[in-house]
Amino acid sequence: MFSAVARVIPAGSMADDALEDLPLDPTKVVSGDPEVRHLGVYDDDSLTIGIWQHGIGVSTDVEADEVFVVLSGRATIEIEGGPTLDVGPGDIGSYPAGSRSRWTVHETLRKVYVARP
Repeated sequence: MFSAVARVIPAGSMADDALEDLPLDPTKVVSGDPEVRHLGVYDDDSLTIGIWQHGIGVSTDVEADEVFVVLSGRATIEIEGGPTLDVGPGDIGSYPAGSRSRWTVHETLRKVYVARP
């Protein structure tokens, strides 16, 4: 079952400390000391939904199939061998599984994402 009860999560206005600390692997930090936070909303073998926040700094990642909506902040996401995405509030982005990315976060970025693990 996707959800047993209807609910609203104030994802854009919730305090940072309502999200769990999710330390980055130090080998993924390129510059700065970005704080990453997360709140899982739903998770099963085929779908993950959550809120993710990345503080100012630069880090790398290998992505899952994902669609996301930026709630706040600004970032430049460079996809290796692909486009550079400049994202800000209200933007919807996506990338395919296996994409190697470099996140340059200019203003603490918070997004809601839906991903296939």
